[in-house]
Amino acid sequence: MRKSSSLLKDLIGLALIGVFLYLFFFIDFKEISFDIPSSWLNVNTIFLSIVIEAIPFILLGVFASALIQTFVSEEKIKKYLPKSPIGAIIPAALLGVILPICECAIIPVVRRLIKKGMPLHVGVVLLVGAPILNPVVVASTYFAFNGDPTILYGRFGLAFILCIVIGFLMLLLFDNKNQLRWSKSELVGRQEMEESALQQNKWKATFYHASDEFFDMGKYLIAGAFIASLFQTFLDRNVLMALGQNEVLSPAVMMAFAFVLSLCSEADAFVAASFGSTFTVGSLLAFMVYGPMLDLKNTFMLFAYFRTKFVLVFMAVVTIVVFAAILIFQQLVL
Repeated sequence: MRKSSSLLKDLIGLALIGVFLYLFFFIDFKEISFDIPSSWLNVNTIFLSIVIEAIPFILLGVFASALIQTFVSEEKIKKYLPKSPIGAIIPAALLGVILPICECAIIPVVRRLIKKGMPLHVGVVLLVGAPILNPVVVASTYFAFNGDPTILYGRFGLAFILCIVIGFLMLLLFDNKNQLRWSKSELVGRQEMEESALQQNKWKATFYHASDEFFDMGKYLIAGAFIASLFQTFLDRNVLMALGQNEVLSPAVMMAFAFVLSLCSEADAFVAASFGSTFTVGSLLAFMVYGPMLDLKNTFMLFAYFRTKFVLVFMAVVTIVVFAAILIFQQLVL
């Protein structure tokens, strides 16, 4: 049965390659007139820009994940993690400071670490903290806002504190119970797979895991990027501008905007800076703190790799904590 299924997939693949070669060599597309609305051309442009921007970081993430799978044992993780659940939160936040990984790449890394034995709440701290706290994002934010200390220290101070708060809340809510989705093959044969990996060349095993995870994750990236491009094209931005100076509504609007745009955290500061004359400082911080923690394309990946209840609670906790923190920040600092 498996052989026939594999043969069918191979035949379909060869047929598609044949169609592509025929179209490439024998069809003159200049003679074909396509009447495509400009809005859908814009969807195509935005979709490609999101995918092309995200793919290098996805590759970085899945390769890091594969290295963890091959070279990092459960015993090593348990050895270096503090025994106290609460005591492990701050080291995880500090680890996020040195990891040059954006929100596109952090999900496979965290998923793999949790599979290896990292507590769920520690993984959550990395999940929400590393995409903002890493040195590449610090540099991009500095240049985008010309070193404005309010924006710079506000973004990274809030991110550091909030990733600790969110991790602690997820510890209280889930008590480190397993929230990963496991495939049948992982549940039935993961021990045999691990033993087999030990017997073969470790670098070969690393590339095998990386390629497998890349194609597994890629479909969720594409789905999320397409929906995000639809929102970016057809969303009426005049409504956003009308709410830009309201201290309560503007942070909520910019959080929603960050979720929909699904920008990479290395680039979002430049987009936020373009709204500087329209939106309050608090709402710009909301955009740059909330977006890397939670956006549309990553939501697809979260639902694919974590249980639905966990993802819904995680989304609610991140949204409430960030919004409340921005309101407090506006009252005490701005």
